[in-house]
Amino acid sequence: MPDYPEPVARLIEELKHLPSIGQKSAQRIAFHLLKGSTEEADRLAQAISDVKQKIGLCSTCNNLTDVDPCYFCSSATRNPKQICVVEEPGNILAVEKTRVYQGRYHVLMGSLAPLKGIGPEQLRIKNLIERLRGGEVEEIILATNPNVEGEATAIYLSKLLKPLGLKVTRIGMGVPIGSELDYADEVTMMKALEGRREL
Repeated sequence: MPDYPEPVARLIEELKHLPSIGQKSAQRIAFHLLKGSTEEADRLAQAISDVKQKIGLCSTCNNLTDVDPCYFCSSATRNPKQICVVEEPGNILAVEKTRVYQGRYHVLMGSLAPLKGIGPEQLRIKNLIERLRGGEVEEIILATNPNVEGEATAIYLSKLLKPLGLKVTRIGMGVPIGSELDYADEVTMMKALEGRREL
């Protein structure tokens, strides 16, 4: 006899595919959903469906958005002369929390990781170069994560972009080495932006 009825076992199995969710966490979530009302489960299912159907990538910067171009790319108040390059859409929130940076963004959708088969071709670098052709951008701020992959990505981009005559800076190391930008608090992220240096 199986441990759980098939629908429960299937739900647990699907939940285990989520990041940081193992067998026990998946079971707790499944049982929480079972205890809740049908309306709560329907709202969760609808929210997941809406995200998959209505959210895409900005055609300019690759940020997650429900309108194209995204808020940052279409805003007349953002400084078009600065582009902050980040690895993932979630990193933008860490920078925005500081309320210091007023430029635009570019999301690479990852970082260089040759051992995982991620090279420059797998990152959104081509459309970054295309954005620079207009000559409006003066500074690129490389805000990749301060880990081995993030540093390798920053060095690669610096070598690629400096010959274009742009000021290329790297965020300061107020963010601990080996961590990710998503976990940085506002003060640490603000210090990292203020302490950026030219590469």
